[in-house]
This record gives sequence, structure tokens and C-alpha cells, in this order.
Amino acid sequence: MLNSVLCELLGIRYPVFQGGMAWVADAGLASAVSNAGGLGLIAAMNSNGEQLREQILKAKELTDRPFGVNIMLMSPFVEEALQVVCEEKIPVVTTGAGNPTPYMDRLINAGVKVIPVVPSTAIAKMAARKGATAVIAEGGESGGHVGDLTTMTLVPQVCDAVDIPVIAAGGIGDGRGMAAAFMLGACGVQMGTRFLVADECSIHENYKEKVLKAKDIETIVTGKRLGHPVRSLKTPFSKAFFQKEYDSSVSNEELEKMGAGSLRLAAREGDLERGSFMCGQIAGMVHERMSCEEIIKSVCSEAEEILKGASKWVK
Repeated sequence: MLNSVLCELLGIRYPVFQGGMAWVADAGLASAVSNAGGLGLIAAMNSNGEQLREQILKAKELTDRPFGVNIMLMSPFVEEALQVVCEEKIPVVTTGAGNPTPYMDRLINAGVKVIPVVPSTAIAKMAARKGATAVIAEGGESGGHVGDLTTMTLVPQVCDAVDIPVIAAGGIGDGRGMAAAFMLGACGVQMGTRFLVADECSIHENYKEKVLKAKDIETIVTGKRLGHPVRSLKTPFSKAFFQKEYDSSVSNEELEKMGAGSLRLAAREGDLERGSFMCGQIAGMVHERMSCEEIIKSVCSEAEEILKGASKWVK
């Protein structure tokens, strides 16, 4: 069985995080991942405090295992989310889409382990100095909000830059990716796209079908002009957005308005024309529906076999 400091640190069986994906990572998915031995995450996204609390209480009914909350720092309700996770004694918080350091003291003082998603060594160092338990080094292969560096280049540099555990994310969907992450210096992985087609994931069937049918070159990055690039599947919406992004006659305000609510349309309504089907480059390798337990066990067992056989490359 895989042995990682992350498991002992967080009280989980497998060193696998489920990504805190907005409109995807709800109590049902998070609890299923936690019950399977990983760390499930509820996405706070733009929920207000009471909406987030409702999901947390539901997850507590569904699992007695540790689970966490992902707080998107761009949310207008970030203060409410912080208050709720402290009141509900959530053991782990991951953060994204912003600088977590102004909020970390409050969380750490409440007994919360803070694990920020970082796109660079500078932010990783900043988080480590502030008391982060670990960091998630997420490469641009991931779905949703992305940075510039790839997982292959980012993870080892972050591992060299900080003396806390590093979780690798971005483009990881099977045991080969997990084994590679360990060889780069990580002690665990975070997967998002792979869990989109989990039996317990509640997104619209159209979303799942698009992921299952995706090929290797079927994602696109939009939003660079706005300062928050996003990777999603190529659809009528994402292609139109990409074209308008490079049209100087279209204002930033018009672009923002065009993108507003597009992820919800994909995840909740399965709108094939107006929805933004956020997805990572690993989608081209996701061909089968499984339960969260089956996903985690298959990835970890494959990684274990690969790592056991690594000596064949050394003479």
C-alpha cells in the first residue's frame, strides 16, 4: 500500500485529493471521496455562508471521515465562508483564485489545516512562511482556472522551494500520473477531471458524456485577456469567447458578462451551446464511469505497481 506523510497528517487512507470544482464538488461527491479513503472537498465557490453550511452539514451526515472545503478567494462571500468553516470545525481548507495569506492566521488559529493551491514557487514560499500545512502545485493542464507553468515543471520547483508536503495537480488521472508525481517530489495528488464522471458526481449527464468522448486536443484556454485564464472543452461557447477575446471592439465588461453563469449552465443544465464545460487535458484518457472508490483504488494500485517496478530502469 502506498505510504505518504499526507495520510498520517490528514487522517486519510490514500494520498488523493478531489478537486474543489465549482458547481461540481458538492456534499455528495466530497463525502463519497472521503468514504473511499481520499480527501473530499466541498467547493464554497460563490455560495453565501448559509448555503455553504448546508452542504457541510449534509456531508457530515454522509461521512464520518475527514473532508475539507475549497474557498475561492475571488468570491464576494469569502468572509462568510471563512466564518462557517471555523464554526463547523472543518479540518482542512484549500484555497484558490487569490492570495491566501491575509486569511491564513484566522484559519490556523481555529485549528484548520490550510493547503493553498499555488501556481508558482513565490506563492508557495509565501504560504509556507505563513504556516500552510502543505501546498497544491497545480499545473496548467488542469481544468478551470489555470496558471502558466506545467505540472512537470512546477511540481519539482515547488518541492525544492518549500519544506512542507507538496500535492501535485493538473493532468493527473491514472496511476502513471500519480507515480510520476511522486518521482517529482510530491507526496500526493489532486484530481478533478477524473471525478467528473464518478457515479456520485451530480453534474448533468451531457457534461459527463462530453468528458468521456473528449480527445487529447479538445480543450481550450480562454480568459487570458481578463487576467484569469480558464481551461474548458471546445464548445460553441468557448470558441465564440476565444474569438471575442481577441476582438478589440469587444470590451472586458462584455466578455465578463458573456462568461457569467456559463459553468452553471454546463454543470446543472447541460447546455451544450451556452455552457462552459471546464475540464483538464487529462479528459482524453477518461473513458469509463466508476464509483469514487473504484477510481481511487485503481489509481493508487496502478501507481503502486509502477513504483515497485521502477528498479528495472536502474542497472
